[in-house]
Amino acid sequence: MTKIRYSPDVDALLIELSDQAVDYAEEAGQLIVHFSPSGELVLLEILDAKNFLLSSLSSLMKGAEVSLA
Repeated sequence: MTKIRYSPDVDALLIELSDQAVDYAEEAGQLIVHFSPSGELVLLEILDAKNFLLSSLSSLMKGAEVSLA
């Protein structure tokens, strides 16, 4: 039930992995990871999405590791 949405007004990519309720979130750099009360990953937000994706794709094409921070 994965849903992917892009919000151009804030340049955020939202990847919904579960329909469970969100209990808490943790932020790591350009990522905000939302968890259910049982600790299951529910939603992944990628901030500054265009830059993140272009940088990630460029690194992958060069065979380099992608940094999430």
